[in-house]
Amino acid sequence: MSVTLRAAAPSDAAAIHSLVAANIEGGHLLPRSIEDIRDHVGRFFVAERAGQVVGCAELARLSSTVAEVRSLVVDESLRGQRIGTRLVAHLASNATTAGYSTLCAFTHAPGHFVRLGFTIVPHIWMPEKIAHDCNGCALFRR
Repeated sequence: MSVTLRAAAPSDAAAIHSLVAANIEGGHLLPRSIEDIRDHVGRFFVAERAGQVVGCAELARLSSTVAEVRSLVVDESLRGQRIGTRLVAHLASNATTAGYSTLCAFTHAPGHFVRLGFTIVPHIWMPEKIAHDCNGCALFRR
């Protein structure tokens, strides 16, 4: 059965929240409230299979030139089928169209992103991310 990618709709917020919440314990994602996801659902893209949301990723603006891949997750039962790779490529294409010159991702598992052409750089090279999100996060520097 094929998987299609599309812009998220407000009705997808609960499914996105469920995917994110199911992957917090593993330490791969930061918690997101349902309200936060509802507020930013327009920045998400979803992977859909048989009418079910099975993956998601957010293209989050950090500055006029920098965007971040955020909350990238694929249902555990469908991992290894390149759905995450397709989502990142879709976000990268949208980032380029929107005029961003830099696309970043903050992760504890950089190998996936390196295989997709990202480069590992020190956090201090991304002051937009630090100022926008990290300084207020209880997990910063931990």
